[in-house]
Amino acid sequence: MSLPLMPKATAVWLIDKTALTFAQIAEFCGMHPLEIQAIADGEVAQGINGYDPVANKQVSAEDIARCEANPELHLKLLPQADVAAKKAKGGRYTPVAKRNDRPDAIAFLLRSYPHLTDAQIIKLLGTTKDTIQKIRDRSHWNASNIKPRDPVILGLCKQSDLNDAIAAANDRLAKEGITPPPPPPPMSSEAA
Repeated sequence: MSLPLMPKATAVWLIDKTALTFAQIAEFCGMHPLEIQAIADGEVAQGINGYDPVANKQVSAEDIARCEANPELHLKLLPQADVAAKKAKGGRYTPVAKRNDRPDAIAFLLRSYPHLTDAQIIKLLGTTKDTIQKIRDRSHWNASNIKPRDPVILGLCKQSDLNDAIAAANDRLAKEGITPPPPPPPMSSEAA
């Protein structure tokens, strides 16, 4: 059985805001009834703020009211399938050890796949438009040391993500009536 997010904080909120029994709260939060009793007595979780499971769409207010009316009923956790889909994507994290490889990967994409948009490169490598422009016009602070290297081999993106970006760029060119460029030749073992 799945548990609510932050079970102890959820238990604190349910104890403070509802008339549910300790057994109902314990069963819903995956805790022992004696632990719920200790939270209610103030012996445990003194500094924990309550976490509202209704506002956070983990349980409905109607389900709480139904269970308050009958101590034999159990709270039901709402399906959480859409919670993961709503998670906002932030910038792509690149480990410190690989950050110096990013300009090489940008140079590779600009040389090998010139039809990729800056936005696609930004999404693939987690870089900025300014960095792409500086590498394109060779004004990057380390331009003399940049050697185009495959971002997949460097571990900066997945091959499937790169293939998807290339396919999207090719589709965009096809819609505009432009023939997509042929794929680059495979790199020799000496260049890698």
